[in-house]
Amino acid sequence: MTNEDRYAYRVRQALNHGLKEIPAPAARRLEAARHLALSRQKQGATELALAGRHAPSLRLGPNIPYLKQALAIAALLLGMWISFYWHSVEYVTELEEVDSSLLSDDLPPEAFLDNDFFEWLKDDSPEE
Repeated sequence: MTNEDRYAYRVRQALNHGLKEIPAPAARRLEAARHLALSRQKQGATELALAGRHAPSLRLGPNIPYLKQALAIAALLLGMWISFYWHSVEYVTELEEVDSSLLSDDLPPEAFLDNDFFEWLKDDSPEE
């Protein structure tokens, strides 16, 4: 027997002991309230079961407390992935344009390996 079981047993014994001291009219009202609460609990469970079985429901019950947060995180991750994909496609397109320009140019590819050529390209001074 675990600690929780022993604690529940002691609480039940204390409640049963206190039950003898409750006046009869109050005991009847408590019993009626208990039956009413149990009937509402069963009715709520039946509604949830029917909603899940027949048609999709947008109403979120207490059984899924973090669904909104999980959906928000999933939407954020999806947005980030789409953004990354879009930028990578743009980057590849730009590289294709540069490659096409280099291949169609009259300049030989060895010129791009020459460091002096890069210095000449960087030089912004006007020629006089």
